[in-house]
Amino acid sequence: MPIDSLPHLDEHATHIAAGTDRIWPHLTDVVERSFSRIGMTEYARLVSAVDPVTSGPRPLVAGSTFPGFRVDTAIPGRTLTLRGSHRFSTYALIFRLEPAGPGRSRLRAETRATFPGLGGGLYRQILLTSGGHVIGVRRMLATVRRRSEQDPPGDASGA
Repeated sequence: MPIDSLPHLDEHATHIAAGTDRIWPHLTDVVERSFSRIGMTEYARLVSAVDPVTSGPRPLVAGSTFPGFRVDTAIPGRTLTLRGSHRFSTYALIFRLEPAGPGRSRLRAETRATFPGLGGGLYRQILLTSGGHVIGVRRMLATVRRRSEQDPPGDASGA
């Protein structure tokens, strides 16, 4: 299913006092770490995710996977598109970086998803009413912002 045909779920954004090239390594690291935490592989297997484990080249490129996601597009400094599917949902998470003035950027995270059948409807209800999705996406954006603004230029270690 093409990503554009998935229904829009939500979008969150933040402004960062750093250029897009400086932000990119932090974005890819934070995203991958967020979805590779302890228990994520087990959860991905429990819901029968198409991509339940980490595989492929690093840094992230098209085809790299981590629990629940496959990298569809990775254009450094611009776009990171993730897609996934499991028994309750088909989804995409699209991160877009854009210049927002000298030394500033805007990072957006757009979620698209479909939730087929009764099981999908219940999963959607839990996902949206728990607030977990919104909290998780906002936390990722805030972490990328903090790391990008704190690290000295040229240091993308995030340590």
